Amino acid sequence: MGVLRSSFVAMMVMYMVLATTPNAEAVLTCGQVTGALAPCLGYLRSQVNVPVPLTCCNGVRGLNNAARTTLDKRTACGCLKQTANAVTGLNLNAAAGLPARCGVNIPYKISPTTDCNR
Repeated sequence: MGVLRSSFVAMMVMYMVLATTPNAEAVLTCGQVTGALAPCLGYLRSQVNVPVPLTCCNGVRGLNNAARTTLDKRTACGCLKQTANAVTGLNLNAAAGLPARCGVNIPYKISPTTDCNR
């Protein structure tokens, strides 16, 4: 259950980061997304300002690099939304700020209401 929460937020972050690449076949899987972002779970459940674990930022950057195609980005987005709906206790403000805290710039807001088709 904890991995799912972390995965949702991380996937949303990665979807937003990766939404600017050209269309192609999807290579990224939900398992890869959730696995890469599992180290973020503690941070994403925190209600206080704590440092983001290095392993979390490594996962965020890795997903950003892995989601090359529009289909990959949509897959990541869908996985994140599905995970967010299945996990309780996520700090959505922490999720929204995760890319910037890890040095990854994205042009979208991280949110469970994000339209994955856009």
